[in-house]
Amino acid sequence: MPVDIAIFARAPVAGAAKTRLIPRLGAEAAAALQHALIHRALRTAVAANVGSVSLWCAPDCEHPALVGCSKQFGVFLYPQHGSDLGVRMFDAFTRLCRQGDAIVIGTDCPALTAAELRTAAEALREGNDAVFVPAEDGGYVLVGLRHAIASLFCGIPWGTNGVMDHTRTRLRDAGLRWHELPASWDVDRPADIDRLRASGLMAEPVGAME
Repeated sequence: MPVDIAIFARAPVAGAAKTRLIPRLGAEAAAALQHALIHRALRTAVAANVGSVSLWCAPDCEHPALVGCSKQFGVFLYPQHGSDLGVRMFDAFTRLCRQGDAIVIGTDCPALTAAELRTAAEALREGNDAVFVPAEDGGYVLVGLRHAIASLFCGIPWGTNGVMDHTRTRLRDAGLRWHELPASWDVDRPADIDRLRASGLMAEPVGAME
């Protein structure tokens, strides 16, 4: 059975994208990095070949870069709806899970691979209620569900190092079965730029920065 992949992405607008990296990179370069990260996430999701891929956009779907991604990769664009990340993800899962199992990723984890996406999809097909790739900073970079589960998204301290721990507590309290892949790392703080450059994952766009 297919497992659809939704990518959450903020439009690469200078001054509004990757704001925590602006002190290190400047507004224009931070937006350029966001654009490159969107492309990498799309290439990875399409290469996984586990189901349809869609791009869920903030603040809307009108930015030329997002429209260009839709045409280049053949994916649909949807606007994100909600007051915080949890509400927006729950809204997306509510819509996606009407068709079957679904995975949501962001654009901040260039280390995420197509093989990991396939492993996550298989975990759902095997009957797990949820699947995660934890982030080294205490959050997660991938969440997959068979059904939209409100308790996993309501009242979670988003943006803190307690996100995954709170989520595990909610999973246990609900009696759910879940699978975790090895933790990965994301790019959202100035120090992460050095790690990204050293990784070689996006050597060309990152090497041109600063």
